[in-house]
This record gives sequence, structure tokens and C-alpha cells, in this order.
Amino acid sequence: MPRTNSPTTQDVGFLLAKASQRFNELLVERFAARGFAEVRPSYGSVLVPLFERDGMRLGELAAASRLSKQAMTGLVQQCERGGLVERARDPADGRAFNVRLSARGRAFRAVAEEILADLDEELVRSLGTRNRDALIRALKGVIEL
Repeated sequence: MPRTNSPTTQDVGFLLAKASQRFNELLVERFAARGFAEVRPSYGSVLVPLFERDGMRLGELAAASRLSKQAMTGLVQQCERGGLVERARDPADGRAFNVRLSARGRAFRAVAEEILADLDEELVRSLGTRNRDALIRALKGVIEL
């Protein structure tokens, strides 16, 4: 049956957007307090995959973050300007570049791990472990839509 109600602040899309906005606000505040004011939440699309496997090609980064190569190119350039990553020619294919964490990017990784662990603990205190785990499963489900 089609929905006849107007969108409200209780709709899942609105709530997802506002939850993401709030989480990003917390990240920005805490990154800045730890000396990384230049790091934007969107940089996570570059940095988190590199935290898992440093030295990825642009296409691999884009696929890992579910972004277009064009969008990833812009984010990598922003991260480069912030001194968080560097690009180097791929030794196996001189036409391609590998993106690697810089020294500052590696230092940021440790800070990001601490901040994300703190936020996860806050979620557990607020929601409980069972609901936090359910939230993670639900968010993964939304990503797969």
C-alpha cells in the first residue's frame, strides 16, 4: 500500500542523515582537539581503507569506499593537501599510482583509532551492547540496499 503521509522527522532517511551528521560533528570536534583540524569526515573514504591496507590504487580505494573514481580522485587530492596521504607510481605499472599514508596519516591513524574506540564505548553505554550490535547489522543492511 503506498504511503500517504508527508515525510516527517521520524522517517528513517531523516534519522539516518541526522545520526550521521551528529557522529561527524563529534569526529570533527575530537580530531581538532587532538591536532587534526584539517581532517574532514569525508576523508574516511580514503583513510579507512588505507588503514586496512596501505598502498592501494585509486580504483581499489574507490571500490572499497563505494565511490566513483572521479569522487575518489578529489578526496585523495584533499587528503594530499592535508599531508595525510601521498601518491607514488606503481612499480608494477608505471601508468598507475598507489596511494599511501604519509607520516602524518600514520600518526592520525592512532588518534582515529582512539577516538573511534571512545565513541564506540559511548554508544555501548547509551544503547547497550545488544542494540549497538543490532545498529551495526542494520547499517550494513542499509548499505547493501
